[in-house]
Amino acid sequence: MSENMEKFLSIIVPVYKEEENILNFLSRTETVLNKVTEKYEIIFCLDPSPDKTEEIILNEINRNERIRLIKFSRRFGQPAATMAGIHYCNGDACVVIDVDLQDPPELIISMIVKWEEGYKVVYAKRRSRKGETLIKKAITRFGYKLINKISDVDIPPNTGDFRLMDRIVIDELKKLHESHGFLRGMVAFVGFKQDFIEYDRDERASGISNYNRYVGSLKIAINGIVGFSIRPLQLATLTGGLIAIGAFILGLWILIEKIFLHAELTPGLTWTIVLITFLSGVQLLSLGIMGEYIGRIYEEVKCRPLYIIDYSQNYHRK
Repeated sequence: MSENMEKFLSIIVPVYKEEENILNFLSRTETVLNKVTEKYEIIFCLDPSPDKTEEIILNEINRNERIRLIKFSRRFGQPAATMAGIHYCNGDACVVIDVDLQDPPELIISMIVKWEEGYKVVYAKRRSRKGETLIKKAITRFGYKLINKISDVDIPPNTGDFRLMDRIVIDELKKLHESHGFLRGMVAFVGFKQDFIEYDRDERASGISNYNRYVGSLKIAINGIVGFSIRPLQLATLTGGLIAIGAFILGLWILIEKIFLHAELTPGLTWTIVLITFLSGVQLLSLGIMGEYIGRIYEEVKCRPLYIIDYSQNYHRK
């Protein structure tokens, strides 16, 4: 890595209720950045928090003029906050990182080395995950396998949003207007030369996660599947066709038994109930799959903004 590189680096940090982690995060991150560049900005993208997160960031801005704050008018969620940072960052490259220090800022140095070798995206791949429930790990593992099996893009498994992206990738991401900002999928869709760095993910430094440990990964998986593949719709069509063929064959067999074999069929409701219940379940599942796509179409055609900014502090666009 070249010493004191001249390129400008942006650090994008989505935050919500993280008052206990801001100072520790800045201490470690600034130490890393001061080793590699004199040109950087740290952009906190803040969903309005009931704690002192905003106050602490504003105090730190007075200490370091390279710290920025973008505050939203209401809580839009981490994906929207991340995309806001991507839209407004000034750097020749940006690094998306969480403030809870599960993703070590020290890894940024290795990312920069890969970037200087010519890679446009350098993402962090997790070898291990401390502090995560077995349910979350299982959903994550299954979700990545399913997404990569049926989606139209290859999304690296065991990764999060922690990654470095070159300006060329940033500019392409800014052209994508999606209400559900699944960054991992969007970066995979954009393409370019990519590489990864493996690391062991730590537990949160302090505080309680704002991420739902039970359904959070499930929501991400649904976004990844629905946002980057139409195969669930094709599967629903195929399933319906197979069931229709099976029902036709069953009806034909009953007709043959009744007319040609003169079989005495035992009257009863058991098979009728089973078939009706099964077909109803398939129909509801198919409607649910279609509903996911229709819901996203509905949200996209409204063309509502991904986020609304209340104010920005110490922000200057180049």
